[in-house]
Amino acid sequence: MHRWLVLLISVVLILGQSMTVPGAEISDTELYAKGACLMDGDSGRVLYGKQADIGMAMASTTKIMTCILALEQGELQTVVTASDKAAAAPKVHLGVKQGQTFLMENLLYALMLESFNDAAIMIAEGIGGSVEGFAAKMNDKAKEIGCADTYFVTPNGLDAADAGGSHHTTARDLALIMRYCITQSPKKEDFLRITQTASHSFWDCENQVFYNCNNHNTFLSMMDGALSGKTGFTAKAGYCYVGALQKDGKLLIVSVLACGWPNNKSYKWSDTRKLMTYGLENYQYRDIYQTGLLDAPVPVKDGQYAGRLGEDEAFGILTYKDGREAENPKQMLLKEEESVEVKADIPEKLQAPVKAGTQVGSVSYLLDGKKLVEYPVFLEKSVKKIDISWCMKRVFLVFCNKDQ
Repeated sequence: MHRWLVLLISVVLILGQSMTVPGAEISDTELYAKGACLMDGDSGRVLYGKQADIGMAMASTTKIMTCILALEQGELQTVVTASDKAAAAPKVHLGVKQGQTFLMENLLYALMLESFNDAAIMIAEGIGGSVEGFAAKMNDKAKEIGCADTYFVTPNGLDAADAGGSHHTTARDLALIMRYCITQSPKKEDFLRITQTASHSFWDCENQVFYNCNNHNTFLSMMDGALSGKTGFTAKAGYCYVGALQKDGKLLIVSVLACGWPNNKSYKWSDTRKLMTYGLENYQYRDIYQTGLLDAPVPVKDGQYAGRLGEDEAFGILTYKDGREAENPKQMLLKEEESVEVKADIPEKLQAPVKAGTQVGSVSYLLDGKKLVEYPVFLEKSVKKIDISWCMKRVFLVFCNKDQ
């Protein structure tokens, strides 16, 4: 009887470790990962973070950046030749020989499905001329995406350092890179096609060696709506993962860093499922858009107008230039208790002259005091300043009306 009771308690504890309760917050202690991030893929907002801004090694999750850069800056049918550096890459690898040639497209499948390190070096040298040249491109792209604490040294994620620092990222930055790959890059469809492929076979360009690559991203079959992802492991980084899921109209991205070491390979899947489930069950899209914020015109002191002589104010009409009003977020993923504050920063009065297209204010959406998005407000029409010529014309019109 005692043994059955112990077994029952153990089962309950195991289930408790892998399940989330709707409405309940996730405690950092519930996750194996040292660094983790759950991100709204639409807005880029972090819905949950555990040491999400602490720099950590990220192993082969690096390869999502390698892949998207190659897609954007290279050609799929380019022939790439293996250097001695690529041939010397450690396992996991294709096992290429120096001088062997491959199509760039096949190398990208080898990179993302099997995580081959020599494929990463060949891609880097094919795009950047050298590993160092490609790493510079990776770092430039990271800044462009908005990463705050990411530094690339290698295209494959093997532990390394140079004069600029150690190879690392943060859970937030890694999620941002994945968001870019699947929603913002002009090559996002190609990225998804490659990372969703179950298997891919190819020959080298000499038709001497045949290769077969199988996708090792377990997450693709683990949850309905799984979109993409990349695993990683090194002795320094531990098990890492970044993945995306689209379900119930929501796009969620999860990254986990330092999520266990051997023999705890499954921890990254447990954490990923927990965070994805938390996002699905606790966040819903709610309307946040407020109309009428720009309905009232702003007085323009000393502005020319069509009213009575003696008035000193015209009125400036405000607008979101170039259709920016339509770009305002109509909905946002929010918890039940969350609400968005909308703040219009518009002057009470302007001084003539003012020119059409001039930014005169902004409308901001804030959550818990943090700005989510800001849209500039512009003048729709120019307003000239009252001058002698305008005054003379007004006097003339007044006298003409009296004569009639």
